[in-house]
Amino acid sequence: MSPVPSALDIASDLIRMDTRNPPGREAECAHYLADLLAGAGLEVSCHDFAPGRTSLVAVLRGGGGEADKRKPLCFGGHIDVVPLGAKEWSVDPFGAEIVDDRLYGRGSTDMKSGVAAFVHAAMKLAADGARGKADIVLAICAGEETGCEGSSHLGRIGAVGEAGAIVIAEPTANYPFLGHKGALWLKVESEGVTAHGSMPERGVNAIYRAARAITKLEDFDFNVKPHELLGRSTLNVGTVEGGLNLNSVPDRAAFTVDIRTLPEQDHAEIVSGLEGYLGGESRIARIVDVGGVHTPHTHPWIREVHALMETVLDEEIEPRGAPYFTDASALTPACGHPPTVILGPGEMHMAHQTDEYCPVAHIRQAAEIYETLARRWRGC
Repeated sequence: MSPVPSALDIASDLIRMDTRNPPGREAECAHYLADLLAGAGLEVSCHDFAPGRTSLVAVLRGGGGEADKRKPLCFGGHIDVVPLGAKEWSVDPFGAEIVDDRLYGRGSTDMKSGVAAFVHAAMKLAADGARGKADIVLAICAGEETGCEGSSHLGRIGAVGEAGAIVIAEPTANYPFLGHKGALWLKVESEGVTAHGSMPERGVNAIYRAARAITKLEDFDFNVKPHELLGRSTLNVGTVEGGLNLNSVPDRAAFTVDIRTLPEQDHAEIVSGLEGYLGGESRIARIVDVGGVHTPHTHPWIREVHALMETVLDEEIEPRGAPYFTDASALTPACGHPPTVILGPGEMHMAHQTDEYCPVAHIRQAAEIYETLARRWRGC
């Protein structure tokens, strides 16, 4: 069997592959990881939700009879990255340069370093040959940045089964987070009747209708008490468009709404409530619809994770929630709602930034953390 490549080497290889989403093109990256993991002895399957949009599931089997086995420990992450932005980079965004012990490149923090770290850990466990009493499952997903498309597809087709616990390797500077809000992104359209701008009384101005709706949304109340960890639900109108020319009454206008929800909120009920609240003058379509997740800090496995991380980070661990959404939105329900922790290398503030980087020390530390968690879970 070939030597196990370091987590840093794997992360560097992943960064050199351009998986900007849109359009995605995750296939090259997914098949590179599939070859690595299959070569290490894991069972690997690839799944496309669209041409070139490849996710993969890899399983390191445990030993013993079914009665003796625990449910699997699942590691999850994504391999798509966001566009580069308008500002010029000072380094090659796909060069994987290491400067001052920082690995630079698009996706270095969000979140190819995290994926590389748990891939390395799984390969190391496979090389050691200790089978343990549980499977380790890796869910490596396409299309997270635009609404968890890959992980949702894995859930729909049953590519990931039940799990006993989930680790999502998103950037947290290797600090354990216990959940995140959901995201409900909506497009709200208003229709009118066009007319000449000199005779507005002959038309119905769709922009006025949209403006009335926007004004009402400024005072919208979800009537839900704040979450103990994640705070309040929020609503923000992000973009507005309407009209074709200055001297016509516009017959169409639209705006977008970014709603961040708490894990217990039902998105269908929110949309239905908004339709009633806006009084029928608007048509609402969902753009992104991903739920929130939260595991109480009192859960026994979370206590184990916190105890480990207090030793690793040499600080007291307090319950925290992540500000972004993750593939846990799809993987956690697909795996039977097991306890879920978000824990991975990289500074959160570097996600989506120009000159994105991940500290090399974070990558090595994350790989060690994942290996320890997996060994403890498997009892080996």
